[in-house]
Amino acid sequence: MISALASIHPNAQLGAHVSIDPFSMIHENVVIGEGTKIHSNVALYPGTRIGKHCEIFPGAVIGVIPQDLKFEGEDTTVEIGDYTKIRECVTIHRATKDKWKTVIGSHCLLMTYVHVAHDCQIGNHVILASYTGLSGHVTIDDYAILEGKVAAQQFVHIGKHAFIGGASLVRKDVPPYIKAAREPLTFAGVNSVGLRRRGFSDEDVRLIEDIYRIIYVQNSNISKGTQAIEEGIPPSPLRDEILRFIQTSDKGVIRGMI
Repeated sequence: MISALASIHPNAQLGAHVSIDPFSMIHENVVIGEGTKIHSNVALYPGTRIGKHCEIFPGAVIGVIPQDLKFEGEDTTVEIGDYTKIRECVTIHRATKDKWKTVIGSHCLLMTYVHVAHDCQIGNHVILASYTGLSGHVTIDDYAILEGKVAAQQFVHIGKHAFIGGASLVRKDVPPYIKAAREPLTFAGVNSVGLRRRGFSDEDVRLIEDIYRIIYVQNSNISKGTQAIEEGIPPSPLRDEILRFIQTSDKGVIRGMI
């Protein structure tokens, strides 16, 4: 049902069975996929693209221009996948000409008061807990979970299946499959419980644990650790993925416990 008390621009494109509650505002150049539910007092600004069967709760503001002084009014977007839930008072900003689109994947959950700045690229099945803030250009891969009040610095990369403890400050890249916590943010073990819940075999989990034990426990620095991995563990998709993430990191990866 679309309420007569909602403000919907005639150029907005609404899919079948979209529901929009009173007092929401849908601007021009907005696309909403079929079956999506928009609660009251939501604002969708030009350039917003919402997928199918999403749910957006009161107070969310999506698609406003970025808080970047270099922004010159370029025609950019926010693109949200299917089956994603955006809770109360979430803010998501349009991109700049760096990426041209801010992306939230499918099956994500953004809890209350999350902020996603311009040019962020968020994968599928990602959970951002309440009060998490992502600065511009942050990349988060599939199945990562950030607990409440996490703050991520510009351009950091958080790998798939990573788990970051609450109230953490993310200043460097976080490799895939690990837990990270403390201040400064450090390696806190492999996310073994989460991996098994998502269908990883015991063999794969043990391999990941062996790789990170060599990198973070048995060696004095990351470079020596990755060299030991290359020399001591046979190539495999998991091994090669972890090494590639670390070796291609622009900001450098988080350290182990001192």
